[in-house]
Amino acid sequence: MGRIYRAFLYSCAGIAHGLRTERAIKQEIALLVVALPLALVIGAGAWERLALILALLAVLCIEFLNTAIEKLCDHVTPDRHDAIKVVKDMASAACLCVQVGAGLIWLTVLAARLGL
Repeated sequence: MGRIYRAFLYSCAGIAHGLRTERAIKQEIALLVVALPLALVIGAGAWERLALILALLAVLCIEFLNTAIEKLCDHVTPDRHDAIKVVKDMASAACLCVQVGAGLIWLTVLAARLGL
């Protein structure tokens, strides 16, 4: 049980660090705070609400992974390096993919709600 508790504390420390230092994480947490209650209103049932909330959490999750990759790359070499640029670009592409997916989920649920 102690290991699980420590893992939880490490995760909280990561979230706190991201909120203090990363603009994209701040923006996505703000979006989560606004959109979470909205998801409960827009979603017609439990599964739609769950899909909307998981889409938001997926965006945040991938942003944390992208940030971790970028920080590791910067630690390995702060200089411009073509291979490091490719790694960072691919991590950024993952963010874009999950954001598009989340947007599609939200648009689909909203369209269904509006009867479109």
